[in-house]
Amino acid sequence: MDPSRGAILRAAASLAVTDGLAGLSIGSVAAALGIPKSGLRAHFRSAADLQLATVAEAARIFAAEVMQPALAAPPGLSQLTAVCEAFFAYLERRTFPGGCFLASAALEMGVRPGPVTELLGEVQSRFGALIRGSAAVAVEKNELPADEDPDRLAFELNGIMLATDTNYVLHDDPAVLDLARQIVHQRLAAQAG
Repeated sequence: MDPSRGAILRAAASLAVTDGLAGLSIGSVAAALGIPKSGLRAHFRSAADLQLATVAEAARIFAAEVMQPALAAPPGLSQLTAVCEAFFAYLERRTFPGGCFLASAALEMGVRPGPVTELLGEVQSRFGALIRGSAAVAVEKNELPADEDPDRLAFELNGIMLATDTNYVLHDDPAVLDLARQIVHQRLAAQAG
């Protein structure tokens, strides 16, 4: 029985996060799944189509596992904290074997123009906007000081999340997640009230 498109894309994303998105091909995914290439050609015309669909699937998973849980929290400081926690939980669950697919793919593909890079940029922009918007609401609600710059805070928190991803992947140590949670809590608590 041939795997579903979703199962193929999930396998492709797991393969791409460890082996690289640029080298992702119909042949490499077929080999990983133990099926003939013809089984994948029914779903994808080319390696480029496969790569783009893989990024879209990884973005869908990221939205479901990180962005939606954050959006469920009350706007403001609670949502700002929730987005960081959702990201750390996403890493902790090992959603992908090599950490955050989108962070890995953005570093790899960022210098290569084309639809894959454009999609990665759009996803990153949406995530950044969520963080920045939560910070802005927290300032408006006086949960953070009036002089807190939402753009700067969003950049800082995104940086903490990316550093956490890198260190967690490299060291496979849950203490990295504990430290990241402490840093976020201290950064937001120090500014609140």
